[in-house]
Amino acid sequence: MGKVGIIGVGQSKFVRRYPGSIRELAFEGFGGAMQDAQVSVMDIDASIICSAPEYDKQRSPSGVFAEYLGLIPQPTFYLENLCSSSSMGVRMAYSLIKSGLHEVVAVIGFQKMSEISSAESQERMGRGADIQWESPFGTMMPAYYAMFAKAHMEQYDTTLDDLALVRVKAATYGQLNEKAVFRKSVTFEMLNDPESPLSGPVASPLRVGDCCANADGSSCIIVAGEEKAKALSKKPVWILGLGAASASVNMAGRDNFTGLAVAKQAAEQAYKMAGVTSKEINVAEVHDCFTISEILAYEDLGFTKAGEGKELIKSKETYKEGSLPVNVDGGLLSKGHPIGATGGSQIRTIVLQLRGEAGEMQVKDPEIGLIHNIGGVGLYGNITILGR
Repeated sequence: MGKVGIIGVGQSKFVRRYPGSIRELAFEGFGGAMQDAQVSVMDIDASIICSAPEYDKQRSPSGVFAEYLGLIPQPTFYLENLCSSSSMGVRMAYSLIKSGLHEVVAVIGFQKMSEISSAESQERMGRGADIQWESPFGTMMPAYYAMFAKAHMEQYDTTLDDLALVRVKAATYGQLNEKAVFRKSVTFEMLNDPESPLSGPVASPLRVGDCCANADGSSCIIVAGEEKAKALSKKPVWILGLGAASASVNMAGRDNFTGLAVAKQAAEQAYKMAGVTSKEINVAEVHDCFTISEILAYEDLGFTKAGEGKELIKSKETYKEGSLPVNVDGGLLSKGHPIGATGGSQIRTIVLQLRGEAGEMQVKDPEIGLIHNIGGVGLYGNITILGR
């Protein structure tokens, strides 16, 4: 059926409290992608809307968005995969195009998390765990990832200072990203100053500075088959590899807490499909919902051996000038994490990098980029490999 490419990308600014409706929020990402691709709504023959519905007051947002964005009577679909929803949306778009059912698909991710209170948000995040056997005990996202941080520290001597270096890097590039929530410098000293808000405890050993923030935002990726992509775009970026996996929702079903099996399994699939190895990745976006998550990703993706992820951040190999730049848009730690929009935002960053359009965040001459997007606490894993 030929190759499948990305011909347009868009993203709203990620903000703590968006003043408009979810329709208007979705339009910001969609409008940006349409302008980027230089296509009209008549070119889009299907849409996939991605979010985590427990945060939405609107039921079945796909129909609402399709009407508002002028995407009717084309079919529209709704997809939920927690934090990896819009990456899975791109996988579904790829499948729809490969099947021959559609030629051009818009994948729109969104989340307006400010529609509910922070307490309500945390409670609903907790219900991402098994509501019969696990979430009644009060488990929340920071507590889960604190378990992984603690296990990694005990097995590999990872320290709080190593985690702090991840946040310092995120802030370094968040300052350059006009779409990010947090655009201020964060220093190593701030993270270790008892008087600094960033050093306050959340779930030991994780502190405020180790955690990403909820946000409102949208993203859009326009995916097309090879013939259409070449006809409509001067710079299509090709989908080379896709991987996806799932794991036990209950922590009792996990083998260990020093890595995420879904990331390893999905990466193996994506590398095989793309015909590349981890050594051939030139730039990457990884799901750094917590500082420990980025270190786990280095290891799960094969960028380094188990236990040696901290050495990559210490040596600055994952900075823009390093051998493997990672999250040079500030990552979730700086951009914020509007759940349904996050994967699309990560993909947008890599598309801009491969097109040489990332501005101050641009890496030198990348040819292959990787996106690592995790749903829940390693419940879902999606890996996307792109090439120019």
